[in-house]
Amino acid sequence: MFTNTLARPQGTLPLDLFAAIEELKTELNAVILAHYYQDPDIQDIADFIGDSLQLAKAAAQTNADVIVFAGVHFMAETAKILNPNKLVLLPDLNAGCSLADSCLPQEFAEFKDAHPNHLVISYINCSAEIKAMSDIICTSSNAVKIVQQIPEESEIIFAPDRNLGRYVIEQTGREMLLWQGSCIVHETFSEKKIVQLKTIHPEAEAIAHPECETSVLRHASFIGSTAALLNYCQNSHTQEFIVATEPGIIHQMQKLAPEKHFIPAPPQNNCNCNECPFMRLNTLEKLYLAMKNRTPEITMSEEIRLAALRPMQRMLEMSI
Repeated sequence: MFTNTLARPQGTLPLDLFAAIEELKTELNAVILAHYYQDPDIQDIADFIGDSLQLAKAAAQTNADVIVFAGVHFMAETAKILNPNKLVLLPDLNAGCSLADSCLPQEFAEFKDAHPNHLVISYINCSAEIKAMSDIICTSSNAVKIVQQIPEESEIIFAPDRNLGRYVIEQTGREMLLWQGSCIVHETFSEKKIVQLKTIHPEAEAIAHPECETSVLRHASFIGSTAALLNYCQNSHTQEFIVATEPGIIHQMQKLAPEKHFIPAPPQNNCNCNECPFMRLNTLEKLYLAMKNRTPEITMSEEIRLAALRPMQRMLEMSI
């Protein structure tokens, strides 16, 4: 495999990164939060691994002085929104999100102004500025539950993911106005190749994240958040699964059910497009250097933070 040594983070690196990170955790009173889509090494060094809802709850409850967020930018922003007095570090500031990038603040503000009577529910995969313009935040774990709690007479804008929005509409029967954003990873799975895989592996169950397109979801025997997919695989009697979400989750699936076989759903092209390029920007080396140098730090204005905090708190209250 070709390795671009020029892309490696600069700085002196210890021989045992795992031990060095553990020492820094103690020195800083730090906690490492990692998403399921991170590289296996980062998942293994993390204090807590979860999906967006689990990580938001963990960030809200931590007593650590420093939060090292191994995920993407909006996730680290969420931790900062909930912990204004803590140092929040992101190993690589370029670890963004195609879905968050598909909903720019100025454009969304104009969209919202054009529909002034609508309640705004925003998927957590959005920037702090979009959260600040929202009434309630949701995740793929609780989106259906939250929409079910909204009075029938309330009109709803759901942003930014159109695929999750369509899934919630199907599950709740509620009409919602959808922002037309999407995730480049979850839109890359090939329906044709999944059908072919099911022919080759007739005993395998296809499972999918609701950010996938409808054409993929129709072949799934179970649809859920990353945490829900993980729990389903662990508890199911099925021994083989075709997994239609970012394949980083398979590391945890294999650890919790080593006797089972997990097949990553293939993308449309012959590439590794089913891997999130932003999630994979974080590395163990960058995580170590972020802790050692106390940077890159996540910051935002207090005005934006407070405005974004309110819909976050509503989500946490409605998710109990």
